[in-house]
Amino acid sequence: MTDSAGTPAGPGAPAGRGDSVVPPRRRRWLRWAALGVSVLLLAVAGVSWWLYRKLDDNITTDITTAEELERYERERPHPAPHGAMNVLLIGSDTRAGAENRKYGRAQGQRSDTTILLHLAGDRRSTTAVSIPRDLLVDIPSCRTAQGARTPEAYTQFNVAYQYGGAACTIRTVEQLTGVRIDHHMVIDFHGFKDMVDAVDGVEVCLREPIDDKAAHLKLKAGRQTLDGEQALGFVRARKSLGNGSDTDRMGRQQQFLGALFNKVQSNGVLLNPTRLYPVLDAATRSITTDPGLASLKDLYDLTRSMRGVPPENVRFLTVPRKPYPPDPNRDELSEPKASALFERLRKDEPVAVARPDATASTGTATERDENADGSGASDRRATPTFSGTDAASGMCG
Repeated sequence: MTDSAGTPAGPGAPAGRGDSVVPPRRRRWLRWAALGVSVLLLAVAGVSWWLYRKLDDNITTDITTAEELERYERERPHPAPHGAMNVLLIGSDTRAGAENRKYGRAQGQRSDTTILLHLAGDRRSTTAVSIPRDLLVDIPSCRTAQGARTPEAYTQFNVAYQYGGAACTIRTVEQLTGVRIDHHMVIDFHGFKDMVDAVDGVEVCLREPIDDKAAHLKLKAGRQTLDGEQALGFVRARKSLGNGSDTDRMGRQQQFLGALFNKVQSNGVLLNPTRLYPVLDAATRSITTDPGLASLKDLYDLTRSMRGVPPENVRFLTVPRKPYPPDPNRDELSEPKASALFERLRKDEPVAVARPDATASTGTATERDENADGSGASDRRATPTFSGTDAASGMCG
């Protein structure tokens, strides 16, 4: 080796500026530190992969519905324009299993709550339309779980799920609305409870105390946070709250879902892995979905596409309907409002909602349709307005 002048550097010569002398002990420490970091990174990667696989395996795939819908592809509506997406959310009221059985005796499986979730093509707004279980609709002939076929029927909407599960429900909704359903999710009671517990409860505001033995619910009036068990009773209770109607119950469900959406979307959940994982675990364990959403990546992509939606643009409303004359305990579509709503969903056009007066004891909507005959002023506007609420209002808005 030579120095900068070309003269060989002797063994006692000082090291040049480009040289570095690291003591042997320090070199050993650096090697051990590098090895430790590598092991730690591998461990983290392994745990992350294990957690991912666990969440992915939680999801139940509904292949039967996809196969059944394939048989009727020619009669199904066209996909929504502009990249819009329609997801049918079905809350099952099955009493199977110890956790679900305590909420009532087994009466067959029907859809307790059904919501048509429309995601706008630009993903800047979301419209959630509740379909009343007591709404009278035309149900097509459907294949049962035993392979038989049911006759066509004009009956209440939630019978479709009892007849032929998600496939029959989807076909009924598509026939009713002309809106193509791109994906569906069936959510059970127990999973809903776990999701609420995973976000440390959801805040509600009650004008009056609640004491409902059937719903296992006893609450004081005022502002308070419900845990999963209380939340389940709150959204399912009917006779002891408000005016006792299914209409009032749906309004309460819509506002509670808005409050839950706000809680999950908050930074305290989405940006905190220790809080986000229990939410994802509860959600994935509770759902059965079509193959197009049957992976954690698919669900994540769907959720991520909604993260930019402002809470005030997450709108909840109910299909416009009115009492059915022969039986006031049943509903029928209120025209022309219902058709106007369905058309806007089909065309991916904005849906405007106006919050009705909060006159119920829980502060939720009580009216079925302020213009049941379709003659109201809102029907004459270029952009019709429908009764509903938004996620920004929450339960205490």
